[in-house]
Amino acid sequence: MTAEDRIATAVDAPAEEVWSLLIDVERWPAMIESYESVRRLDSGPLRVGSEAIVKQPWLPRARWKVTQLQPGRSFAWETASPGITTAGGHLVEPRGQGATITLTLRQHGPLARLAQVLLGRRTRRYLSMEMEGFRRTAESVPG
Repeated sequence: MTAEDRIATAVDAPAEEVWSLLIDVERWPAMIESYESVRRLDSGPLRVGSEAIVKQPWLPRARWKVTQLQPGRSFAWETASPGITTAGGHLVEPRGQGATITLTLRQHGPLARLAQVLLGRRTRRYLSMEMEGFRRTAESVPG
């Protein structure tokens, strides 16, 4: 079973600015209400293999690992627990003077359907909160 949620929005900020917010994962709790903490387990620029411990309200701590990264454009990371793997995608595309952000959350494994039933509403709400945090922060940067 695979379940996927996807959300996209236009942002009135340059793609480069949006990208800098997306990859600064330790800053996410200051921008996004659905993150309590994000602690990188390595240093330097985000890269394939980078890991972070993420805590979100009402969810257990999770260890996320970057699995794909296209600098300036996208990154994906995933976390696994018994019976389910969750992958999060973050994409920024230039749109005139602004950008479009697309966020995805995909769950697969034998417990994906159960997770969708139990946590689907919260997952979609958190994804919307993440998008709004990125949009609001990007649009508030002067210049």
